[in-house]
Amino acid sequence: MPRLALALVLAALPVANGIAQRSATADVVLVNGRVLDPETNLDAVRAVAIRAGKIVSITASVPAARDTIDVRGLVVAPGFIDLHSHGQDSVNYGFLARDGVTTALELELGTYPIAPWYAKREGKSLINFGASASHPGARRAMLDGDSTAEGADVIGATGAFVRSPIAAARLPELERRLEVALDDGALGIGMGINYTPAATREEIFHSFRVAARHHAPIFVHLRSAGLVENAGGIAGVQEVLADAAATGAPLHVVHVTSMGLAATPALLDLIDGARARGLDVTTEAYPYTAGATMLQSAIFDPGFQERMGIDYKDILWTATGERLTAESFDRYRKQGGLAVIFMIPESAADQAYRDAPVMVASDGGFQFANGQPIGHPRSAGTHARVLGRFVRERKVISLMDAVRKMTLLPARRLERVDPNMKHKGRVQAGADADLVVFDPATVIDRSTFERPAQYSGGIVHVLVNGTFVVRDSTLVSGVAPGKAVRGPVSRKPPPRADSLGER
Repeated sequence: MPRLALALVLAALPVANGIAQRSATADVVLVNGRVLDPETNLDAVRAVAIRAGKIVSITASVPAARDTIDVRGLVVAPGFIDLHSHGQDSVNYGFLARDGVTTALELELGTYPIAPWYAKREGKSLINFGASASHPGARRAMLDGDSTAEGADVIGATGAFVRSPIAAARLPELERRLEVALDDGALGIGMGINYTPAATREEIFHSFRVAARHHAPIFVHLRSAGLVENAGGIAGVQEVLADAAATGAPLHVVHVTSMGLAATPALLDLIDGARARGLDVTTEAYPYTAGATMLQSAIFDPGFQERMGIDYKDILWTATGERLTAESFDRYRKQGGLAVIFMIPESAADQAYRDAPVMVASDGGFQFANGQPIGHPRSAGTHARVLGRFVRERKVISLMDAVRKMTLLPARRLERVDPNMKHKGRVQAGADADLVVFDPATVIDRSTFERPAQYSGGIVHVLVNGTFVVRDSTLVSGVAPGKAVRGPVSRKPPPRADSLGER
């Protein structure tokens, strides 16, 4: 090759080893920060240069930039990725951003249909967003002819889809509905088996087969949760592990501590054992001793006290802050709304987070009463709580391990279905500039059960695709840099409505 042609080829090659071209000017450079990259284990003071939404260099020297920000004494980490976030609206995105979250995904329950959900958020989102195909939503469309409930709102709905089985002859229709959602870009299949107790084991197995055909993960709220003596969570894990083994579907078990309760170590043993033998299975936990769900849901059907080892006094009605009695339980259950359930042992989250592959996920999402957000503190403080209380104060896990559980591990869970996730969860040249800058000495959750709608402290800057959404601990108004996290969209024409059993 002539020397001139060779020089032109070399000039066109990407920059190696994270060293920026000297002639390039970055949009933003973060200087003097302690940079953590959980994939390479980098933990050093570096300058992070950003251009056109990407990290272009990680260097000891300071490259030229239009905006240079001194973050001395602060940690620069990948933006947090929340696989389990029900708060998919602008208000919730604000609370998540102030907690360091740059990507929030509705994967446990998903949504149905999927295409309108993505279209509604395109170009309008503060942070990155995505969803799975909702198994309970597809059930509701089949059995009640209604697809109006978006995302997790489906578990607040009533109808045949909750307590009526799908006839075996109609299971191919369920499969077709889930196939269409996956072809529309869903990130997997979301299943709240505990919320649809009439779903037979055969039906669940059919859903796993759909996920396996698409090489897409299936995100499962187990069929049962509870105490060691009734084997609730253990039986639930055994069901889905068997389905994953038989079909080859990648499996993610949501909120392992609220499913296992006192039996959390046994659930972790089952999941770790399956993984050690080659099964693609992961799990997550949130850092609280209480869960939350809709009081009218099937989870609170008669016998819930024995199943979960709780009584009425262990349930908090979020709208008023009161603990329930038998009388108020019946009254509020007819009304419907969100309840917080104090049922998880203090030690459960510690046990889960000490298990290296267990991720952090919030299961959060504020609802609204009289225009004000109400709900569980996890909706605003999950990630800062892990950093402040589990890392700094109690030293349950290291800072790098905590960051890994909130960034790299969630990104890896989705890389097969959306290869763009290989550019998230890292601080490396070429990665997306989704970054959180926090003060390790002061980062903390301020959200409480009494006052849940409180922004986290110590989260100083947050960038999404290179754009500040939080700067100097203040939300930036008028920006919407969030992009869709999405599975491959099929070019196949959608099936006719009558083939899906629409009436």
